[in-house]
Amino acid sequence: MTAAVAVLIVACPCALGLATPTAIMVGTGRGADLGILVKGAEALEGSKKIDTVVFDKTGTLTRGRMQLTDVVPAPGQEQDELLRIAAAVESGSEHPIGTAIVAGAADRALGVPAAARFASLTGQGVCAEVDGQAVLVGRRTLVDEQDLQLSDELVHRATALEGQGRTTVYVGWHGQVRGVLGVADTLKDDAADVVRQLHALGLQVAIITGDNARTAAAVAEQVGIDTGGGPEGQGGGKDTVLAEVLPADKVSEVRRLQDEGRVVAMVGDGVNDAPALVQADLGIAIGTGTDVAIESSDITLMPDRLGGVVHAIALSRRTLRTIYQNLGWAFGYNIAAIPLAALGLLNPIIAGAAMGFSSVSVVTNSLRLRRFGRGAG
Repeated sequence: MTAAVAVLIVACPCALGLATPTAIMVGTGRGADLGILVKGAEALEGSKKIDTVVFDKTGTLTRGRMQLTDVVPAPGQEQDELLRIAAAVESGSEHPIGTAIVAGAADRALGVPAAARFASLTGQGVCAEVDGQAVLVGRRTLVDEQDLQLSDELVHRATALEGQGRTTVYVGWHGQVRGVLGVADTLKDDAADVVRQLHALGLQVAIITGDNARTAAAVAEQVGIDTGGGPEGQGGGKDTVLAEVLPADKVSEVRRLQDEGRVVAMVGDGVNDAPALVQADLGIAIGTGTDVAIESSDITLMPDRLGGVVHAIALSRRTLRTIYQNLGWAFGYNIAAIPLAALGLLNPIIAGAAMGFSSVSVVTNSLRLRRFGRGAG
């Protein structure tokens, strides 16, 4: 009877029942303190296998507040006239680039005429009628598709701007490109540091953008994304720059990375990022982004700081490790104590004390997660 009672006490599954929920509760609570909202245990489990983090550029790595930096007219074209007409076309656009062009014209106190028949060409640019003439404002691909004549001088100037990380916008009418506008977005202060920390965790980093390859490569270089020849564990030459990606194709690019065998976390903030956030193995949304992006993600970062990406992945991994430690202790306790109790070598009082100690140990180990992030920022 004594042995049977001891076995029943030892076999009480309190520690097993506490192992997972206490760690999840403390881990997600600590995440909330840090502004990291985790939607479920699946997100915690998924973080363990992540090997690639994909950042959307505009609004995620950058501040999303673009400014007009350069106005380059074609020979014989007036600079103010070029900007005035481009601003008229972009006045109907809600894109950050269009907003920057309109603001640039306002800063120069230019009179912007009314535009008619405005149309947005997804991922390419916009067009409208200004002063009775059809005007195109957009990417180089739009210029090529519409067979607009482009001078070598403008190509050279645009290439130079792209090498500086500028986004170039072409303006054309009457079958000819009349000038190029340069628009720049500033990187977030912690972007480069976050990429470095992700490399330190052994993760590869990718940037996805609709900008052309030169602009994307310039931004990648500024934040430390290394696409070739870096030492293993510091990018390892395996980072990726995904340029000239249309908004609708972001999900396809994430799927392609997964088909290569990568386990992908996607970080984004816009409506166009939502499908990619769902497709990724782990979706991380910036809390200042759109409601659609937040709803589509597994983890939401409330502060507009990229450091939350590192904290989210590290906290998820730490929480999962704590769960494994708890389960290991609980199973180990039962495996060791049940045979002793069955053989009559364990007094029920000692068995009760050991069972209580096991449960307290699991809870105490979980509470260690409350110390996560303290002193590290």
